[in-house]
Amino acid sequence: MKSVALRNLGCKVNSYELDVMQQMLQEKGYIIVPFDNEADIYIVNTCTVTNIADRKSRQMLHQAKARNPKAVVVAVGCYVQTGGEEALADECVDLAIGNNKKKEMVEILEAFLAERENVAVDKHTEAKYESQKTLNDTSVIDVNAGCDYEEMTLKQTAEHTRAYIKIQDGCNQFCSYCIIPFARGRVRSRRWEDIYSEIQGLAEAGYKEIVLTGIHISSYGIDFDDEAWAAGKSEVRARETGQRDYGGGSKLLDLLERIHDIEGIARIRLGSLEPRIVTKENAKRLAGMPKICPHFHLSLQSGCDATLKRMNRHYTSGEYSECVERLRAVYENPAVTTDVIVGFPGETEEEFAETHAFLERVNLYEMHIFKYSKRKGTRAAVMPNQVPGPVQTMRSNSLMELEKKQSNAFRAAYIGRETEVLFEETKEIAGKTYMLGHTAEYLHVAKQTGENLSNCLMKGKISGFLNEELLLME
Repeated sequence: MKSVALRNLGCKVNSYELDVMQQMLQEKGYIIVPFDNEADIYIVNTCTVTNIADRKSRQMLHQAKARNPKAVVVAVGCYVQTGGEEALADECVDLAIGNNKKKEMVEILEAFLAERENVAVDKHTEAKYESQKTLNDTSVIDVNAGCDYEEMTLKQTAEHTRAYIKIQDGCNQFCSYCIIPFARGRVRSRRWEDIYSEIQGLAEAGYKEIVLTGIHISSYGIDFDDEAWAAGKSEVRARETGQRDYGGGSKLLDLLERIHDIEGIARIRLGSLEPRIVTKENAKRLAGMPKICPHFHLSLQSGCDATLKRMNRHYTSGEYSECVERLRAVYENPAVTTDVIVGFPGETEEEFAETHAFLERVNLYEMHIFKYSKRKGTRAAVMPNQVPGPVQTMRSNSLMELEKKQSNAFRAAYIGRETEVLFEETKEIAGKTYMLGHTAEYLHVAKQTGENLSNCLMKGKISGFLNEELLLME
């Protein structure tokens, strides 16, 4: 039996897909070992969201080959998709597999192993590159093609309480800084029947919380036939390539209503949302489903309208603020989080000041601050007035200081309140044993106990801060 070490880079979608690939390997009898160990096969699920992510992907592939020069090193995913020629030319890469071939990864790997083991040693290099070219040619996604969703089904995850469910792939937004539409292709939605079945299986396996994830989950279902969807089916029609108008409702909300009754699931958490999906109607629909966690990640990127326009984002800062207020109108104290890019090309001091002032006013629970990073192949990479690194750092530090202040204030508001926590893990802190978990708002909570409460939901009162990261439950 061959040993396999796997490493994931990038987003939760990548993480879900690697979990499925590991599951398929285990079903075939492969032995899974830690990535730091010597293995017969190394699989790196790569990321390409920035040039830095590309570099990290290459570094991880090189580390694997250095760990065992005789091992088969497999590059999978987005870096392969956007930089296939570079991946194929890398002597550390034995096999390159694109995004829409991940579900066939085991079959492709075994075909490669069988071919390699039948080739004379002195012809190994020639055979290696011929195999790569043949397999990689079949793995490239045509971003304009009307291909269907590539079905993968997860039965278990590395986590024991929370499971990520991939509901769609691809993106039609084409933000000026983003390479992902070229790495993942157009929007392709998963049949709701398959999502329902996967969640049922995970509920039966004991998972209490699911997180719906995808590349752009707000676009879920735009590629489905409206009449078939209304009849409870998931038939695919011609691909939609334009922008989504959420004023008439959302198939994502329809999906939530269809899966809400699955027995055993206590919480449904949503991945990153397009702000425009939060219409008055959709906010009320969300609030009408008690299993939906009041924790919403609405990606902002900038609080300055001029910057948003250069980014090719399809809303204004005012519209974003309205979406946040709609959630606050139907939930008592929802946790709203966001992403912000500082130092986008052309961002002046005045534009950054607009963003800072906007974020002070909207007052979110958490902000993930990113310094703009050039991504070759995007419009933003060749825009004039690129912002110097030291300026980016100053702006990032300023927003991180604001984020810390607002996040602490949001969590402090829960002191003295009763809340429910899903406990996940045991941890020793300052010589005492605690169970750690999260509230529905994704507040991180600790309870001192010697009892194993993993995967248990428990209500209790928040008494204060244990440390900067943790609230304490009595």
